[in-house]
Amino acid sequence: MTKRLIASLALIGSPALNASFTLIACISPAVHAAAPVPSYTADPQSSRLEFVGVQAGANFKGVFHKYTAAVDFAPDALANSRIDVQIDLNSVDSMDKDRDTTIRGADVFDVAHWPSAHYVTRSFTKTPKGFAAVGALTLRGVTKDVPIDFQFTQTAAGAKLEGSAKLKRLDFGAGQGDWKSTEWVADAVQISFSLALKPKT
Repeated sequence: MTKRLIASLALIGSPALNASFTLIACISPAVHAAAPVPSYTADPQSSRLEFVGVQAGANFKGVFHKYTAAVDFAPDALANSRIDVQIDLNSVDSMDKDRDTTIRGADVFDVAHWPSAHYVTRSFTKTPKGFAAVGALTLRGVTKDVPIDFQFTQTAAGAKLEGSAKLKRLDFGAGQGDWKSTEWVADAVQISFSLALKPKT
């Protein structure tokens, strides 16, 4: 009995056991930090997803009427946050019927083969004006990183997420045949969004 007690006391002071206690102490705060962040969905009636392109030297605006946005976000838990957006490319509306037909056609979005676009974030950082994220956009079967800048504010109904991004349409093949030239349609496209978020149920 005495030998067992002495052995137990010796083990308590051993470096291996002390290291184990230290590891457990370090892991415990990390477990608490990984708590789930609030989940939201975009209210389509109060949200907007727009883009601005340049055609023949003049700006034109387009909107997407159908899309979904699932947002898991907390300013103090950026490592566990995520934005996931699915866009119905058939819902594009640039207020010009002929242009919309061209955009939906094989030379631009080619909705017959790729009816949707998908954007999902990979990382977030805090900025002086709000937040920035890096995410992957998949369009026409091409996936490339597109950074976004945005502000996130709490509201009585949930939250609001507003921001912008820039991309080059030709990076995604959105411009074939005559539309591959930037003489009439610029390569750069400006994206803006305002998402009215309601808690996910």
